Amino acid sequence: MSGVIYIGDRMAGKTHLAVELANPDNLSVTVEFPYQKVAKGGFIGTDSSKSIYDSYFEVKVNLPTGEKIVRTNWLDTPGEIWRSSWQLNNPQEWQNFLKQFKSAQGILLILAPYREIVDPNLVDDITQFVTRQQWIARFERWVKFLRQHSPDIRQDLLLCLNKADLFCSDLEEESKKLAYDSGHQTMNWQQKDQYVYYRYFSPVHSHIKELNKNLRGLSVRCFITSLDSRELLELPWIYLGIYLAE
Repeated sequence: MSGVIYIGDRMAGKTHLAVELANPDNLSVTVEFPYQKVAKGGFIGTDSSKSIYDSYFEVKVNLPTGEKIVRTNWLDTPGEIWRSSWQLNNPQEWQNFLKQFKSAQGILLILAPYREIVDPNLVDDITQFVTRQQWIARFERWVKFLRQHSPDIRQDLLLCLNKADLFCSDLEEESKKLAYDSGHQTMNWQQKDQYVYYRYFSPVHSHIKELNKNLRGLSVRCFITSLDSRELLELPWIYLGIYLAE
């Protein structure tokens, strides 16, 4: 398989999610890089000459049918990558970035919550989060990019609205509702997707419908994730393990 791309907006919490994913106190998902190394910031490179950091890791998902491996490329990009001037000045990095996307079998896109959905009592500064309109504009940028550059093959796009502990009124209850249980699940995968889609992704419904309608072979799935819930943290990887892994 070509693998999965792990990417997202700046300040969305990608690094912290990866750190926690490596925590040995897991349920069904483990990774191949040392927890202490990534926890100390030693996983993503710090070469000042590079604009895009590309790190490879393997996620092992333990399922009733056996262990599955999700081969993953973590792409950490500068915000200016979307500007045409940056693309013209960095043609090789831009083409390498596009090559990763065109060969990917799945994309895990990490999104930060927007200001209006966050509980202001749970954060020190609510202005650190973009407004709903700014969040929609960011998502529109991703839609435009995907329409231009996604490959014309079967591909899964997993949208993960991160930091659910800041916007779920009852994180423990949501975790129980959405958790994967091979023996008995409250909801199947389609029901989980529809529940999260209608409850947490309402500002971009039209954009998600556009992706599903106009990109042949692409399937969009919606998740919420949090460092405070191992069930929610592992859920997108379990999905990838079931449907895309070797």
